[in-house]
Amino acid sequence: MDYLTLLGTGPDGWGDDLAFGALVTLGVALAGFVLGAILGAAIAWARIAGSLSLRLLGEGYTTVLRGIPDLLVIYLFYFGGSAALGALFGLFGYQGFVAIPSFAVGAAAISVVSAAYQAEVFRGSFNALSKGEMEAARAAGMHNALMFRRIIVPQLLRHAIPGLSNVWLLVLKESALVSVTGLAELMRTTQLAAGSTRLPFEFFLIGAAIYLAITFISTLLFAGAERRSRRGYREAMR
Repeated sequence: MDYLTLLGTGPDGWGDDLAFGALVTLGVALAGFVLGAILGAAIAWARIAGSLSLRLLGEGYTTVLRGIPDLLVIYLFYFGGSAALGALFGLFGYQGFVAIPSFAVGAAAISVVSAAYQAEVFRGSFNALSKGEMEAARAAGMHNALMFRRIIVPQLLRHAIPGLSNVWLLVLKESALVSVTGLAELMRTTQLAAGSTRLPFEFFLIGAAIYLAITFISTLLFAGAERRSRRGYREAMR
């Protein structure tokens, strides 16, 4: 069987399966990245403006989640979550293993890990802001909500985009670990194709090429976003 047939969309081809796996990879990575950004912003706020207990809690979160292997976090979510659901269902007389959807497990595990990295990106970006501009905004009578929307967020994102780009690439690689839960993302699909056709080298190279294509496009998008965010800043610095 030739490679065009193997990569086609017919009954003997794996092209449609690989394309669907790539879409699942993007879906679980995007879900984990967005949820991680929300959680990371909350953790960054706790470390910047929170009480002593909140600062210690935020610091402990980032230290622990950056120190634990990502695969272990996925296992904890998958088996720990299933055990918790099993205990809950047991209260109503159900006995047995309760599985959590693999996509939900992957998105949740990726989000809590990426939140630790995104929190540090947001915290560092906030510390890079000009304190004089915030003092000027207060002197001009801006309330906190308006200052946050007009002064802090635009500048914070300008500083944060390069770091968020690195976190996104990390999330893409983490998504491959979700294959251990049985989710048919790109890595899992590539493994199945390699095992079914007995062409592991060829299909793993194809999988690597698809990951590199996603990475390349993502890098271009983040680079464009960074240039756009700095457009007014460059004009002001001239």
